[in-house]
Amino acid sequence: MARIGRIGVFGGTFDPPHVGHLIVAQDVVEALRLDRLLLVPVAEPPHKPGRTPASADARARMLEAAVAGDPRMEVSRVEIDRGGPSYTVDTLRWLRGRHPEDEIHLVVGVDQLRGFARWREPEEVARLARLVVLSREGVDPARVAAGVDVSYRTVPVTRVDVSSSDVRGRIREGRSVRYQVPEAVRRIIEEEQLYRQGETAPRKGAGALPR
Repeated sequence: MARIGRIGVFGGTFDPPHVGHLIVAQDVVEALRLDRLLLVPVAEPPHKPGRTPASADARARMLEAAVAGDPRMEVSRVEIDRGGPSYTVDTLRWLRGRHPEDEIHLVVGVDQLRGFARWREPEEVARLARLVVLSREGVDPARVAAGVDVSYRTVPVTRVDVSSSDVRGRIREGRSVRYQVPEAVRRIIEEEQLYRQGETAPRKGAGALPR
């Protein structure tokens, strides 16, 4: 009998990917004993339309550079190749079609769990994958999951106070981001002069959409 594989899915804008992303990814791989973790940069986040300062291709390349050499991590461009707003249910259907027998674990943060009932087809998302919620010290997912009638597992992860918005802000101010992003990512940012300008303003009338 063929062995059932364990695949994790960790999506986000990764704009840019930083050490916090990578530490969380490592924690998840180890806690769930995953065979591989798919890191999925969104094409256009439905909840923040028109607000990714770096292009989808640049974000994917930075992420690929960040995890290069780690056989447990794989960057998937499925949402970028599909284009348009990135909905998790579409990505999970695509993945389930290619791995019908494997366990698929969808990794989300506490804030995402809070809004899970507003996602596109949340029941289908929960059917296609096992929901895994990242739990940081001081935040109990059970206290923010009102209205979420699906089972999920919590995984404690290392708290790292680094955010993509902070990294972008430091770059705009001409400050160093060494040690906050992997060196390979820092080189891409410098070579391509990313994040030197102000944040892209949301398009007029653009409303929040579920993930």
